[in-house]
Amino acid sequence: MSYDAILLASFGGPEGQDDVIPFLKNVTRGKGIPEERLEEVAVHYRHHGGVSPINEQNRELKVALEAELARQGIDLPVYWGNRNWNPYFTDALRELHAEGKRDVLAIVTSAYTSYSGVGQYREDFERALDDTGLRDEVRISRIREYFDHPGFVTPFVEGVRSALDEVADAANTHVMFVTHSIPTAAATESGPEFGEGGAYEAQHRAVAGAILDAVGTDVPHSLVYQSRSGSPATPWLEPDINDAISELTGVDSLVIVPIGFVSDHMEVLWDLDNEAMESATTNGMRAVRVPTPGIHPAYVSGLVDLLLERINDVPASERPHESPLGPWPDHPSQGAALESAMTKTQ
Repeated sequence: MSYDAILLASFGGPEGQDDVIPFLKNVTRGKGIPEERLEEVAVHYRHHGGVSPINEQNRELKVALEAELARQGIDLPVYWGNRNWNPYFTDALRELHAEGKRDVLAIVTSAYTSYSGVGQYREDFERALDDTGLRDEVRISRIREYFDHPGFVTPFVEGVRSALDEVADAANTHVMFVTHSIPTAAATESGPEFGEGGAYEAQHRAVAGAILDAVGTDVPHSLVYQSRSGSPATPWLEPDINDAISELTGVDSLVIVPIGFVSDHMEVLWDLDNEAMESATTNGMRAVRVPTPGIHPAYVSGLVDLLLERINDVPASERPHESPLGPWPDHPSQGAALESAMTKTQ
């Protein structure tokens, strides 16, 4: 495959108080979420001046990717587009098309298999190709899910090791691996062959195991969830991290590992650094939260490695992975191949 551009594809976030409610309406469009519920969530953003950290984090990641690509002598420009806020995917496609780019390889800032991390991005790309009228001229491919790629796992290994050193004087420590909760039905659909939690839960458990194996510890641990939303009548993956903290007994120190997230965006800052930390304090525990990968050098170089394995069509047997579940397979491309578009114009 020949590619001439990289697309950093992410969730997006508001960048001012006036953006908060319009952004949340974009996120929840078609889900029937009442206005009062949006106002409840808006408090999290307003606490930070109406600015989500995710856009600035993506700007930093884009710069880091450009630097790593240049260091490795790879001449591919990086564009950036979001699902829910400026710059949108349509903006990115129009920009790269205007600059003569036609074959795009996307990095999605979601490491796991789920509807929101895979299916919804695929729908977003389809919609953007249609809305821009570029379906016959631009092809979008994406790198595989990288939940157990060394570049994603290494920052967490370092973080857990550091956190355990920090609480080494504690008599009893528990490690909580945490990710975003999703509806149980959606989790199952992500890979029914893995059981009720689907591939989504199986991948997180595999990553947690890989991290602990690399650290070389048998400290008690669990997988918990955060940021549940939607109807209370709809089953979601459990337990919630705050409920799980309150049920721990005989624990002096808690290490919180946000393995479901690639950067310290709003749900990490609010749900973990605010609510979960408060729960730990209330229950008499000392808590340390491990950093997300962000722009850790291993993560950035790992993303470039993932780009290269797709560009060079590296066989699955040669693709690195830190768990028995990997490497996850590639996704099919979307839009027209450049050759097809050229044929139509002749």
